[in-house]
Amino acid sequence: MTVELVPTPLTDAQFHALTGAVLSSIESTVDRWLQDDVVDIDTHRTGGLLELSLPNGSKLIVNTQPPLHELWLAARSGGYHFKHVNGQWMDSREGQEFFALLSACASEQAGVALRFAPLA
Repeated sequence: MTVELVPTPLTDAQFHALTGAVLSSIESTVDRWLQDDVVDIDTHRTGGLLELSLPNGSKLIVNTQPPLHELWLAARSGGYHFKHVNGQWMDSREGQEFFALLSACASEQAGVALRFAPLA
């Protein structure tokens, strides 16, 4: 099933600013979890690609797609493509919000409840 989303028009500069903030937010959250001894997730960022390595050896990969103005998530449960719609990154297939889906995938793969918060 594909959800018909009308993406918010973005300039390339806006796209890079928005996705950079998303990646930084994820890194900050993981750093906080490490400090608070919640879960041991390693992050590795190369440009617009952020790799999260979970304790059981599984990975989550968040990748920016500048030509498409999309944000992609690769998880055990599958691959997801997100478009920026009304201030949120929404999955183009099922209409799920990015941070909610990232939280669900991370929780499932880490075996502990984890929540990534949307940007304020």
